[in-house]
Amino acid sequence: MTDQRLFLLLFFFFFFFFFFFAVRAQSQALILPLQAQEVPSGSVPRPPNKLAFRHNISLTVSLTVGTPPQNVSMVIDTGSELSWLHCNRTPDFPLSFDPTRSASYAPIPCSSPTCTARTRDFPIPASCDAGNLCHATLSYADASSSEGNLAADTFYVGSGRIPGMVFGCMGSASSSNPEEDARNTGLMGMNLGSLSFVSQMGFPKFSYCISGSDFSGILLLGDGGGDANLSSWLAPLNYTPMVRLSTRLPYFDRAAYTVHLEGIRVSDVMLPLPASAFLPDHTGAGQTMVDSGTQFTFLLGPVYDALRSEFLKQTGGVLQQLDDPNFVFQGAMDLCYRVPLSRPDLPSLPSVSLVFRGAEMTIPGDRALYRVPGQVRGYDAVHCLTFGNADLLGVEAFVIGHHHQQNVWMEFDLQKSRIGLAHVRCDLVGQRLGLGLQGKLRRG
Repeated sequence: MTDQRLFLLLFFFFFFFFFFFAVRAQSQALILPLQAQEVPSGSVPRPPNKLAFRHNISLTVSLTVGTPPQNVSMVIDTGSELSWLHCNRTPDFPLSFDPTRSASYAPIPCSSPTCTARTRDFPIPASCDAGNLCHATLSYADASSSEGNLAADTFYVGSGRIPGMVFGCMGSASSSNPEEDARNTGLMGMNLGSLSFVSQMGFPKFSYCISGSDFSGILLLGDGGGDANLSSWLAPLNYTPMVRLSTRLPYFDRAAYTVHLEGIRVSDVMLPLPASAFLPDHTGAGQTMVDSGTQFTFLLGPVYDALRSEFLKQTGGVLQQLDDPNFVFQGAMDLCYRVPLSRPDLPSLPSVSLVFRGAEMTIPGDRALYRVPGQVRGYDAVHCLTFGNADLLGVEAFVIGHHHQQNVWMEFDLQKSRIGLAHVRCDLVGQRLGLGLQGKLRRG
């Protein structure tokens, strides 16, 4: 009898010990290093719809999955819901997760409420495969796709352990950018959908900060407000409310981080546009989304034309415009300049400010242009405006890409439905938080 009581006491002690630390790990903020990967720039196919699209830069984070843990690298995408991993190693996708090596891996049957109820916001409805498992097909606007089964497994993020995380274990995939995708194991969906990574973790907020110098950065999962190192140096955030719609509209992505864009200023000149130019129409087309999975920023045609005209006017005596009507960078950016290769730095250029309700994001002049890799005209490099015409891509939305989020602390407050902004030196963030950043820009 004594041995049985001792056994029960030890059992309950260890049960509550592991339960306590598992819950505590999820309630505390987790800080992870970000890194960026770059591959050669190519033409971007025109997407068939307005949904999220990806370009030649991706933000990645490293973590482990399964029992025993396997190392994976995932692209952070605030424009997607379902996180997924390659589960079938091929020459095109050499990095993969092996579910047969994980004792905690559990496929999700198609009769499960997870499959029947929580996949409703997927662009392509989940289906039932021959083995009665929940099957997902994901299609992106750059013509890439992946498909496989939904499953659950334990994810280890920083010091946190998250059992039962639902993700896609993808058996097949096609890519419009295989060189980039070969460097990662999968994608981390971070939007407002019920199956996104951040929704499943249940954190009230998350933040990231992308360096403008070496493309390293920080991903903070949870509320870092209690961190003395963070609160002591981070400037007060300016908040802009998220736009949330309860009704479904054909061209409005309800799971996206949508904000009110009210105007654009070039230096001190506000573009002469009516407020209606920035508002979604009755179909939902024209929403403004903050998307970490997109590199540059894309504006609807009339707004892009006004920005292009004013920026060209203010740089007329400073830079030589590229006179080549056939050259359109990434299929959407047609304002480009010739800059002498002998010139180490760009001249002083006008800043561009995105004016949101309650907050502003100011892009300095040197970040308003981007040197196009591999493009040389005589003795000149080609630099293009980092704002594109969404109409040329068939995208019926304003998309704020992560190039313009560099050196901005981006806080996504899910509890209060708002996004906070603060301009900061993101290359110093890791030092201030006591986290050494090893992530560097990798050039293909």
